[in-house]
Amino acid sequence: MRHITTTELACMEVINLCDGGKLGYPCAVELCAEDGRITALIIPRECGFLSLGKSEQYRIPWCRIECLGEDTILIKLTAAELSDCLCRCKGRKK
Repeated sequence: MRHITTTELACMEVINLCDGGKLGYPCAVELCAEDGRITALIIPRECGFLSLGKSEQYRIPWCRIECLGEDTILIKLTAAELSDCLCRCKGRKK
């Protein structure tokens, strides 16, 4: 069994097999608090001119990951499914 650290995961580019698009690099994982399972990958997506606009992120369900390679994560989502994964970043509460 191969083990991957979160640091290694953050260095892996996410590629969509449906269209060959590059989504970026994961910045976080989402965990289930009850059993500790990874439920999703979080991938930031900058929007607007020179990335000065609003921040959005993809929340890719873990079940949609096809393969974790040496330096790439392959996912399989149609354009409609991918747009459903896009959400606005939540600001941190102080």
